Amino acid sequence: MKEQHDLELLLTSHTPIIVIESIEEIRAVQLFARLGLKLSNPIFQWAVTEGLKRLEIDFGAQGFTADPTEALKHIKALSKPGYFLLLDFHPFINDPVHVRLIKEIAQEFETIPRTLIFLSYSFDIPREIRHLTARFNLHLPDSAGVKMLIRDEVNRWQQKTRRKATADGEALEHLARQLTGVTATDAKRLIRSAIEDDGAITHEDLPSVMKAKYELIGQDGVISFEYDTANFGEVAGLSRLKEWLSHRHKAFTGKGSSLDRPKGILLLGVQGGGKSLAAKAVAGTFGVPLLRLDFGALYNKYYGETEKNLRHALEIAELMAPCVVWMDEIEKGIAHSGNDEGLSQRVLGTLLTWMQENSAHVFIVATSNDIERLPPELMRKGRLDEIFFVDLPNAEVRGEIFEIHLRRRNLAPSGFDLAALIEASEGFTGAEIEQAVVSSLYAAHAQNTTLDDQHLLEELARTRPLSVVMAEKVNYLRDWARHRTVASD
Repeated sequence: MKEQHDLELLLTSHTPIIVIESIEEIRAVQLFARLGLKLSNPIFQWAVTEGLKRLEIDFGAQGFTADPTEALKHIKALSKPGYFLLLDFHPFINDPVHVRLIKEIAQEFETIPRTLIFLSYSFDIPREIRHLTARFNLHLPDSAGVKMLIRDEVNRWQQKTRRKATADGEALEHLARQLTGVTATDAKRLIRSAIEDDGAITHEDLPSVMKAKYELIGQDGVISFEYDTANFGEVAGLSRLKEWLSHRHKAFTGKGSSLDRPKGILLLGVQGGGKSLAAKAVAGTFGVPLLRLDFGALYNKYYGETEKNLRHALEIAELMAPCVVWMDEIEKGIAHSGNDEGLSQRVLGTLLTWMQENSAHVFIVATSNDIERLPPELMRKGRLDEIFFVDLPNAEVRGEIFEIHLRRRNLAPSGFDLAALIEASEGFTGAEIEQAVVSSLYAAHAQNTTLDDQHLLEELARTRPLSVVMAEKVNYLRDWARHRTVASD
């Protein structure tokens, strides 16, 4: 109802052009149809297949206005006010004649208030009419909205089958909470899949519904659900980071804590040092979903689309709260570039505003390999709580890493000379140690023998770790971080 109220306020606020970008056309049209019964001026709907027709009262379509030019000319010639909902007009918006007609209709608004509403999955507003335009967003349903959808679908099923539906109260609450983050249309479909076969909503329905939901979230590639969250028992070292997180666990989950909610951390370090695994382990430690924001998929060549993609991704994160958002290699998305026409700065501004104002339980884990490309605005207190440096593992941590990767492959660490392996792997990252174990297993398999110390020591001797190959850069990063960040171990 709030969404309907907000749209009504916009329609009556003397705005000549409104743009709604949404894939939920049916839901939007239904929203306008309900408003048509309240507003004093009539609402018309246009589609290239039918032309103009009254939306709230069926007077039939005016087929001669199916052509977009004729439709706009017809609207311009009308002497009475009205609202005109134009569906999928985006292929025609770049025609100079159409832009001119739209501008003339908008400029005559004070004399004859005719409001043009463009509803498309995407709509690039021409610069000539941008100052006359307002945007309206159809929000994704929250938990209360999903509960209303569940009631509607239960009633629909009961009317169709003439049977009484049942629902486990706890399962229903869990379903309503977990179906946030998807469109109302998709939520309805997932609810139907849960109730359709047996007329009941139970805990047995939840896994398949949740799997389908996470696949939907990752469809556009900008933000995706990560299934394989780890726990810190699977991560060697990082003792200070683990302690820091344990102190904030209750405050983040909101269970019996009046402390300020922690906002997030930046993990800086050498490539392969375990930043990505640590990000996954944060979600596992907090016991919440992990969403990965892909800056590579975020960027779009059209003006304003990239920022819109980011806002949409952050909206999903808020609706999924409590959750962890992993921003991997964040410098690639917000580092200033002189030839991007200010796009990286607009993305940074959008992100910083959200980080400052967001009140949902969303914990950010940003990872970076290049601190010099990060803007100082990102790192100030209040946006992120702390900067941790993930250094090359020391001898004790390297021993833990060997134990973890040997056990993961059903090999007993006690059967190996860990002291020799630790010494031979000086300067190796965790990822390089894991790869040494993997390569040694291949070598042992090729020789038709079991893995032993010799295989591992030979592989370590052949490997040139990043700390050697990129010694200057690695040493510079370690020196820079020594007095500017908190050591994670």
